Amino acid sequence: MAKDKKKDEKKTPVWNKYSEVEKKALHKLNEGYKKFLSQCKTERESVVEAVKQAEKAGYKNLDDIIKSGKKLSAGDKVYATCMGKAIAMFNIGTESLEDGMAILGAHIDTCRLDLKQNPLYESEGMAYFDTHYYGGIKKYQWVTLPLALHGVVARLDGSVQEIVIGEDDGDPVFCVTDLLIHLSQEQMEKKASKVVTGENLDILIGSYPLKGEEKDAVKAGILKLLKDKYNIEEDDFISAELTMVPAGKARDLGLDRSMVLAYGHDDRVCAYTSLVAMLETKKVKRTSCCLLVDKEEIGSVGATGMQSRFFENTVAELLHALGGYNAISLRRCLANSWMLSSDVSSAYDSLYASAFDKKNVAYPGKGMVFNKFTGRGGKSGSNDASAEYLGRIRAIMKKHNVTFQTAELGRVDLGGGGTIAYIMALYGMNVIDSGVAVLSMHAPWEAVSKVDVYETMKGYKAFLQEI
Repeated sequence: MAKDKKKDEKKTPVWNKYSEVEKKALHKLNEGYKKFLSQCKTERESVVEAVKQAEKAGYKNLDDIIKSGKKLSAGDKVYATCMGKAIAMFNIGTESLEDGMAILGAHIDTCRLDLKQNPLYESEGMAYFDTHYYGGIKKYQWVTLPLALHGVVARLDGSVQEIVIGEDDGDPVFCVTDLLIHLSQEQMEKKASKVVTGENLDILIGSYPLKGEEKDAVKAGILKLLKDKYNIEEDDFISAELTMVPAGKARDLGLDRSMVLAYGHDDRVCAYTSLVAMLETKKVKRTSCCLLVDKEEIGSVGATGMQSRFFENTVAELLHALGGYNAISLRRCLANSWMLSSDVSSAYDSLYASAFDKKNVAYPGKGMVFNKFTGRGGKSGSNDASAEYLGRIRAIMKKHNVTFQTAELGRVDLGGGGTIAYIMALYGMNVIDSGVAVLSMHAPWEAVSKVDVYETMKGYKAFLQEI
């Protein structure tokens, strides 16, 4: 009878296992997550919000600690940022930092359309922004959508202008146009990868000619609007980081409101749950760390990506502020650390069942996902977590009643992907991928289950408390 009861419990949908208290906690978390998604559509905006929440929770800027000459001790909470596009937070534990940290690492960049450095032009009475797409996208998905402009412009005087256009109800929006179906016979015969080319992902931004201008009057009108409202000259685009993202807020999906439809679940769903878990975890034995980085979608390159020295340098500064830095202590700290590479996994979609191995795939609504390995066919480019580490993770999840599942990204020879896991594993630490299953990954609008968001946050908290 006991065995049968256990089998029944496994078959019970996760939704139906929750008490009323847990349902309220799930609702609260997802409402906060939707707000985060709606307000933080770039890595810069995500870092600003993370700093705001961290400081509210008592975290101090590590740079200020270093400059003051103060020493850190157990119980102190600090953060460090990198160029406004990456952040590392630390909750100092009672054990020596040489014994390693418990790390949650996610990325906060997402697929989008970036403006080129000379983006503005006029063609046949229409003004456009020229773009270069960022990350792996299906280009045809980005046409005819309402888009919003987010980013910053750095002027010659050193001042920086933040820009968000297209999110408020009264704002205009932008779009990439598409060829009408009546003239699309040749277009429809092309491969999906060539139906829309990267050079044709240009943004329509205006058609109102400036009075008195004979040449490029529409472009002149756009420049006048930018000058009048933002004090931006055309040359200022050279020192700008501006991007086009889907306009609009994150919304409940489904008549039962069981899911969330939004731009940027990959990987802000893991970034947000990692942030919440970090800030809600109070005293710890092992120093905990929440690391949110940039550039994962293009290979984790650059000064703000995981391949940079930002994290390693910050840990060195942390050891120094604790009074115990030397080269070997840094190496021991990193090698002895345990990490969850907090990133999303592909969710099973019955409309495209042939792309998945049904026995080894993540299902929406069935909890947190662990990927022992990622990479491509033959596990190329993968971090492959050890059996011992996965066994330890299983024990922690069971102790804290976290519902989880294990998965691969898809059929073995069909494709694959990677995360920041393999980069952190270079230090010799234990790393495994974990996160939320996402439907329509890398599309302008993606979907996740609210259950999976909640269970993943629970899993991250359990990890920080127990590892």
